[in-house]
Amino acid sequence: MKKTKILVVDDDIDVITVLEQILTHEGYEVISAFNKKEGIELALNENPDLAILDVMMTTHYEGFEMAREFVDNPKLRHIPTLMETSIEVLMTTKPSVQAMAREFRNDPNYKELQVILIRDIVTGNSGIDYRAEDGRSVWVPVDGFIRKPVDRSRVIPEVERILNKNSEKLKA
Repeated sequence: MKKTKILVVDDDIDVITVLEQILTHEGYEVISAFNKKEGIELALNENPDLAILDVMMTTHYEGFEMAREFVDNPKLRHIPTLMETSIEVLMTTKPSVQAMAREFRNDPNYKELQVILIRDIVTGNSGIDYRAEDGRSVWVPVDGFIRKPVDRSRVIPEVERILNKNSEKLKA
């Protein structure tokens, strides 16, 4: 039986090493890259079952940009993305996390945030609203978030949730 393959993209070798240890101990095959360019190339060549992406690598938003490429590229669209971040994730009970992010953008308490990470605690729908360099708001749907520093007790349940959800989606 084929092992589930997970792509880890992070510019910090220590984080990659920790994630490799956690994931291989659980029986996953791990491939890794240090930036968006290497990560996209590996994703296209290796067809992983899941991608775990750091946010800040060569640029502040490189992970978000990479997640956007996964959404926009028909050859990568089927690969779920899990964002690895130390940014606080806002929780909601509204399934339209994009609409909720827009509400936060209009709220004076959140309006100036450069990045809004949001997740519906009921459905697990997640996404990122960030301000691009030109000031426009960019929406990127993702499949979930794991908090840095990485912790096995948080990583494995989130990886399993996303893989199960994606497996069900592919069967439908």
